[in-house]
Amino acid sequence: MDNETLHTLRHSASHVMAHAVMMLYPGTRLGIGPAIEDGFYYDLDIPGGITEEDLPRIEEKMNEIIRADYPFLREEWDKEKAREFFRAQGQEYKLALIAEIPDEKVGVYKSGEFVDLCKGPHIESTGKIPAVKLISLAGAYWKGIETNKMLQRIYGTAFFSAGELEAYLTRLEEAKKRDHRKLGVQLDLFSFHPEIGPGLVMYHPKGAMLRDLIADFSKKEHLRRGYQLVRGPHIMKSDIWIQSGHYDFYKENMFIFEIEGSEYAVKPMNCPGHMLVYKSRLRSYRDFPIRLFELGNVYRYEKSGVLHGMLRVRGFTQDDAHIFCLEEQVVEEIANVVDFVFDVLRVFGFDEYGIEISTRPEKSIGTDRQWEKATNALKEALNQKGVGYEVMEGEGAFYGPKIDIKLKDALGRLWQCATIQCDFALPDRFDLTYIGSDGAEHRPIMIHRAMLGSIERFMGALIEHHAGAFPLWLAPTQVVIIPISEKHRDYGMEILKALREHEIRAELDDRNEKMQYKIREAQVAKIPYMAIAGDKEREARSVAVRSRDKGDEGMLALSAFIARIHTETAKKS
Repeated sequence: MDNETLHTLRHSASHVMAHAVMMLYPGTRLGIGPAIEDGFYYDLDIPGGITEEDLPRIEEKMNEIIRADYPFLREEWDKEKAREFFRAQGQEYKLALIAEIPDEKVGVYKSGEFVDLCKGPHIESTGKIPAVKLISLAGAYWKGIETNKMLQRIYGTAFFSAGELEAYLTRLEEAKKRDHRKLGVQLDLFSFHPEIGPGLVMYHPKGAMLRDLIADFSKKEHLRRGYQLVRGPHIMKSDIWIQSGHYDFYKENMFIFEIEGSEYAVKPMNCPGHMLVYKSRLRSYRDFPIRLFELGNVYRYEKSGVLHGMLRVRGFTQDDAHIFCLEEQVVEEIANVVDFVFDVLRVFGFDEYGIEISTRPEKSIGTDRQWEKATNALKEALNQKGVGYEVMEGEGAFYGPKIDIKLKDALGRLWQCATIQCDFALPDRFDLTYIGSDGAEHRPIMIHRAMLGSIERFMGALIEHHAGAFPLWLAPTQVVIIPISEKHRDYGMEILKALREHEIRAELDDRNEKMQYKIREAQVAKIPYMAIAGDKEREARSVAVRSRDKGDEGMLALSAFIARIHTETAKKS
């Protein structure tokens, strides 16, 4: 079944849900009810409100409507007729939507006694919805604007067979187990606190270790591929953002403040700073390509309603780079970045991707010719690699088209990750030049790119992909040492010292608890290895090895155990 047909089914199911709510809760005012990637939702202003416990009742009423098999009938009304109808129904949100429609006529759909403003399409009748399920309830501001009224958003999904629905619900349950917010607490990785503000991450020791392991790997890989490290301040005067265009196109997402009569902004991007590094001295065509890399901390104002754990935050770190190159080098550099992305993601356990090219948006800078050349360069690089992609019209950055690489996790979900943007426009704005082989000044081309996207978002995806059971090289704690009893504590300390001397991340669990309890605790904490220490192990200068995945693996000399950890870590296994 193609996506468009499934989308139509789910949009129809959202109407059935709204119809059911109207029947159960007279006076409900309707917002919007679109189909989305995994289902549908409807925003509703329900008198007295509802709770999650009310969803089964609504679902039961939906099934009554489905059994009634009402046809979906489309009509076109004059706007005045539509206004009169929805005004009489007390549907103020529909009146607001009608006011935004430029045409003189609007589409409405009828199913039984239910009438909704909608351009469609819909399926033939309500009875053609074979499998539907309501999933959850959330709050949503009308139009996503925080000063507007908070409505209730009911999420659901629909499929063309009960089997498909059951498989989806199974995946949903597995996703709940893997939720990085839940595992972040369970594994003591990070937390969020209202005292410091929404969308700002507080890393705990294990989370900070995981973050640094990711960042250190990224830095080493960049240096190995000829990138040079740079680092800029967290705040810059607004003048630089006016020059770059961010002030015009991105101001609503920036934190801006005034000090000593000058306006500053907290850095939402790293690109202006990198261009200033480029401009700090005269450049020659022989210098190219110039690849500047920064693990840059940036801050963006995201509305509190869209913040979501580590996946959508206000403060994050990008593994960001900008490549300055000659026009004839652009395609090769983009192709090299694509290879770099795939190489890095494979190390973290991701082997499948979705790829999109986003073209010029309505609000943008630069000439048509610049955008055409930049877009063609992205397409040519992917074509050379034999990589398929989807074109997203009008979704590019304001300064250039982009490639987005979305990684696919263990549950088949796509996560926004790497981005590669080809930019002919900002080098003009910043008057970037180089001396060509002809002795004249020329303009370089600029490639913006991030491999992991943001470390925070990548960590969230990584946690859910591995369900918190990180491979050995990434595990914040690689080994926990468990003395069998108090009298084995001293030997446990010897093991701890030896492991740490060999740069193995280890902890000693010397609590006054039974060994089996400690083993269960280590298993829950998803620590890759346990080193059990008792009389036999002390006498043989060994440890009884227990792994997270295989259980009891028998006794191993301490030196051999250390060698094994090093070998597995080096393999990134």
